[in-house]
Amino acid sequence: MAAIEKRSRQDWQELDKEHHLHPFTDHKSLHKKRSRIISRAEGVYIYDADGHRILDGMSGLWCVNAGYGRQELIDAAAEQMKELPYYNNFFQCAHPPSIELAAMLKEVSQPQFNRVFFAGSGSESNDTIVRMVRTYWDLMGQPGRHTIISRDNAYHGSTVAAASLGGMKPMHKQSGLPIPGIVHVEQPYWFGSDRSLSPEEFGLAAARSIEDKIREVGPDKVAAFIAEPIQGAGGVIVPPDSYWPEVQRICDEYGILLISDEVITGFGRLGEWFGADYYGTRPDFMPFAKGVTSGYLPLGGVFVSDRVADVLIDKGGEFFHGYTYSGHPAACAVAIANLRLVQKEDLVERIKSDIGPYLQDKWRALGEHALVGDTRMVGLMGAFEIVKSKSPLEKFDEKRGAGVVFRDTLMELGACMRAVGDTIICAPPFVLSHGEADELIEKTWKALDQAQDLLSA
Repeated sequence: MAAIEKRSRQDWQELDKEHHLHPFTDHKSLHKKRSRIISRAEGVYIYDADGHRILDGMSGLWCVNAGYGRQELIDAAAEQMKELPYYNNFFQCAHPPSIELAAMLKEVSQPQFNRVFFAGSGSESNDTIVRMVRTYWDLMGQPGRHTIISRDNAYHGSTVAAASLGGMKPMHKQSGLPIPGIVHVEQPYWFGSDRSLSPEEFGLAAARSIEDKIREVGPDKVAAFIAEPIQGAGGVIVPPDSYWPEVQRICDEYGILLISDEVITGFGRLGEWFGADYYGTRPDFMPFAKGVTSGYLPLGGVFVSDRVADVLIDKGGEFFHGYTYSGHPAACAVAIANLRLVQKEDLVERIKSDIGPYLQDKWRALGEHALVGDTRMVGLMGAFEIVKSKSPLEKFDEKRGAGVVFRDTLMELGACMRAVGDTIICAPPFVLSHGEADELIEKTWKALDQAQDLLSA
């Protein structure tokens, strides 16, 4: 017997309206428009309840890296459910899937990472970061070092601590955030600056805003700096090449912990296993989620360096932190199967040397369109900026909603990307074929042409 009843699209929409509160949604607006009901998926395509096929240019929510319908992952979940559907990792207990996955993760990470703390999502992973960073400095006899530096417009999750780490002002305004002990500095967004500096000069200046903040707060009070290697929900902000080496120098000089938020960039998105590998940094923590299971089941966690883990083990008593679903056995089993699949099909190298460069070339060419003021893509993570005029550079009035006009037009043409203001972001599944990349770009061109007409009206 099927768990889900068969209903019409209209019935689903009515039930959704009456009973379901969506994340990051203006519910009044949605109730006027009604939800698009996604009913199934296969490969790189999702299908709505009316049977329309849509190329998923966002991998769900940055996570369905291996594509939809992978039987290996489905079977892994089913087999583990039969063996041990659930048990916790509290009370000095463990189970084989969480142990095996922890060991497997060590093999694909940098050498300073030998231990993992499991959570259920990226938000939970970054909540864990706040607790673990501050506990580390307490155990080191420096309880004054509790301030964590993050960046403006960063996204680290939507729980109270994770949203505080993030630097999105609308989230902070709505919820009375950030919590004490979290401060923010400039993001390395050259296109969004006045561009009076070269990208290299701007990258150094953005990095040195961290040093300025350390001196302002006091070096004896700063615990850590957290950042996404490439900002995701903030608009795929690719930092200038000068940025990350200077960040590493600053963290080393002041002895603060470096946190590389790999929730989006981890497990191959940039053509390396992790963003820290791509940029050559040596973080003390790497929170992760999303791609570890290709989104098939919820799982998150934190890579914890020996610098920190050894102190927690040798000096700490009980670490009063954890989640009911930390290291859920079925989720861990799916993660193991997913990592094996990524390795078997050499998907990380494929992004680096095949589909990544192929799509990047076509993505750059979008910059020839009159609406596109800038393009950028690393691995399979990209963005372009919709502008009213290129020369002189002029952006649309925010109220015009140019990005949403493009996004909705593209969806009607059968492809899905995301609008962050007037920045359009893209992160397709790793299994995207050359032909599917061509389809994505072709539909993007058509959507740009149609959006141009609509915005000119």
